[in-house]
Amino acid sequence: MIEQTLSQCGLVAILRGVTPTEVEAIGSVLYEAGLRIIEVPLNSPEPLQSINALRQRLPADCLIGAGTVLTPEQVTSVRAAGGELIVMPHSDPSVIRCAREAGLIAMPGVATPTEAFAALAAGADALKLFPAEQLGPAVLKAWRAVLPQKLALLPVGGITPASLATFVAAGANGFGLGSALYKPGQSAAEVALQARDFVAAWQRAQAGSQAGSQAAR
Repeated sequence: MIEQTLSQCGLVAILRGVTPTEVEAIGSVLYEAGLRIIEVPLNSPEPLQSINALRQRLPADCLIGAGTVLTPEQVTSVRAAGGELIVMPHSDPSVIRCAREAGLIAMPGVATPTEAFAALAAGADALKLFPAEQLGPAVLKAWRAVLPQKLALLPVGGITPASLATFVAAGANGFGLGSALYKPGQSAAEVALQARDFVAAWQRAQAGSQAGSQAAR
């Protein structure tokens, strides 16, 4: 399911710090801009309420989940709130297994090939390369040579519209977007403008990658 959603738009909105009173308006403009995956980190105010509000407000083709999930108990709470995606800053196999057993998508964070393969062995559906600003496109390209080709790899951390194309060329399937997309206190209108910039950059990067692939044949 995650691969199909990423094929529509590979951008994951990370709404760290969002509140339940504003989340529906922000979620709506993100969906209108073309994003189809939204996560609310669990260190946000009342995150489970926000997850539930997003799930009730947005169409079924938009995946709603939680970020900064650290324990199996949190996985259970996210599922009860209507979440479908578990995003982690680490790759604890107990959390990955709990997510899979609950029928949720598991996207753990990894920073080394050893962590990546261990996460896959535990049942990860996709991998979050974190922190992306330290790993860089060269590391992603090297990983892509040894990891399963169909595996979705998503750099997260410090991603901006200007940096998308280099990571896509190195093999990124998508990105987690944090403060460059949303900061606490920003209005839905501000977030909409930033979302449109990211979607346009994603589309340009995809077009450039496809053109490069065709030229290499």
